[in-house]
Parts: sequence; C-alpha cells; structure tokens
Amino acid sequence: MAQPKRTELHETARAIVADHKGILAADESSGTIKKRFDTIGVESTEESRRFYRGLLFTTPGMEEYIGGVILYDETIHQKADDGTPFPELLAAKGVIPGIKVDTGAQDMAGFPGEKVTEGLDGLRARLEEYARLGARFAKWRAVITIGVGIPTGGCIHANAHALARYAALCQETGIVPIVEPEVLMDADNTLEVCHEATARTLHATFDELDSQRVDLEGTLLKPHMVISGKGCSKQASSEEIAQRTIHCFLSHVPAAVPGIVFLSGGQSEVQATENLNAINRIGGPWPLSFSYGRALQASALREWGGDEANAYAAQAVFLHRARMNALAAAGEWSAELEEAVKA
Repeated sequence: MAQPKRTELHETARAIVADHKGILAADESSGTIKKRFDTIGVESTEESRRFYRGLLFTTPGMEEYIGGVILYDETIHQKADDGTPFPELLAAKGVIPGIKVDTGAQDMAGFPGEKVTEGLDGLRARLEEYARLGARFAKWRAVITIGVGIPTGGCIHANAHALARYAALCQETGIVPIVEPEVLMDADNTLEVCHEATARTLHATFDELDSQRVDLEGTLLKPHMVISGKGCSKQASSEEIAQRTIHCFLSHVPAAVPGIVFLSGGQSEVQATENLNAINRIGGPWPLSFSYGRALQASALREWGGDEANAYAAQAVFLHRARMNALAAAGEWSAELEEAVKA
C-alpha cells in the first residue's frame, strides 16, 4: 500500500474518535428499520426512511459529538430536502461518512446455532463505488452466539477470517475498516462466560488481521462490552462491566488500534451511556467511544412519530443523547447531569 494512502487511513481513523466524538450507526437494513418504524406506527417507505435519516443528519450541533455516520446502501444514494447528497451534507458539517458493506449473517453450514457473515463476493467493486460516493470508512459485523457448546473455534475462526479479508480490501481502496466482532448478549450467560467468549474472539480476530497484513493504525474496533447475558439472573454492575471489559481488552487488543467504538448491543439508552462512562473512568491506551444505533435514536424516533411537525423536537432529543455519550466517552457523565440537562 502506498505511504500517502496509509497516512490518510490513519488520519481518518483518528479523526472519527477525536475530542471524545463517536459514531451514529444509521445503517439499519430495510427490514430492521421497518421493525423500528412499526413500533411507532409509521409505514416504512423510501421517502419516510429518507426523511427520518435526514432529520438526524441535519440536527444543528450534532457534529460537536458525532465524528462519523454509518450509512446503508439506500441511504448513501439519497439526498437531503435541498438536493444535497447525504455524504456531502455530512462532510460539510465535518462528519465523516461511512458505509455498511456486509450482506448479513447467515446460518453456518455444519455449525448448528452459529452464523457467519457474508458479503466478500464483489466487495472490491462495491468499495470502489462507495468511495466515489464519499464513504471514507466502512463496517462489517460478525455475530458470535453464546450457548451450549458454542461459540465453537470453527465459527470464531471463520468470522475472524472474513473480517480480516474485508479489512484488507477496505484499506486497498483507501477506506478505514471498522472491525465488528460482536458477541451477542441475548442468552442467560454470566459475565465470566462473556469474558471468555470475548477473549477468544478478539484473539482470533487480531491474529487474522495480522495474517492478512491489515494496518491496525488504519482501523477501528467496534466490539460489545463484556456484559451479562439478558437472561442471566445476576446482572453485573457498571463497575463490574467496566473492569471486565478493560481487563479483557488490555490482554487482547493491540495499543496500535486508534480507537474502540462500542456497540450498545440491546442496552437501553441510559444504560449504554452509564456503562461507557464507567469504562472511561478506568481507561486504556485507546480512545474508548461509541458507535450506537438504538442507544442514540430510540427516544428521537418516538419523539418524531412520523410527523414532520415533530422534527425539531426529535432533533433536540437526539442531540441530547449524542452529548451524553460524548461526555461518557470522556468519563464525565453522571446521572445527575443527565436529568439536569434533560430538564
């Protein structure tokens, strides 16, 4: 890879998480956003999706807390009300446009209950097109499930290998890859079980990234927090989650990675903020920030409710959540501040 391209990758990765900024994950597939719209009684059409995402992207001041936005294939081709393509609109605000490029997790043949993410076929050409449209980073999500006898080494390895191949192709195109190996929190597992699955997954992922000659300084890691499964009878405190997460990551994530942007993984809005804040109270050699979807949007989506008249109110709610998470990325959030600002 030519040196100028390497330098640009490094600068882009650092810029996304600079000054405690994080990422808005607005890359929901058409099926996923339909489910979100169903909860507020809004029909999911191309226009309703365009309007809602445009509402978020045009929020005044969001660029103070959001360093990058992950777009979906439909969204990166769409335009704001004034005809400005969304990638251009974001870039003009100083927010870096990104794109989801995997085609989803599918059942893994021979591995019951486990999945492998697809989308490598034709990826080089798609990345070149997305780069022309203005994307400067990309995202690929691998899904690791906890259960009886799983995750298996075979599943972890297959997903780690796919993540590394995707990352290498991104960097070849001059796009920063976000590497997302997510261990799901949907089971009844303890904090300790999540820690063990996370350690195995991170170890395999960085081993594959090294094997595929991926430049770590031109990547970002998007992991889950080490957390109790939703069905576990003993839910870990924010302090326990922070301690386990930092301990695990110090052992398995190289310091060369320029930023870690946590996914919310089904946590509530405030829970995701509180846990991120606790993690930053301990800290590590990397910026520890956020790449949230629902944990940034849920309240704003309800506030909007499909009514254009509610757009400004929805933007205010979204801006509040973005600011709270930026404070958490600095370790400066508190429940008292949350309520005071909200009031």
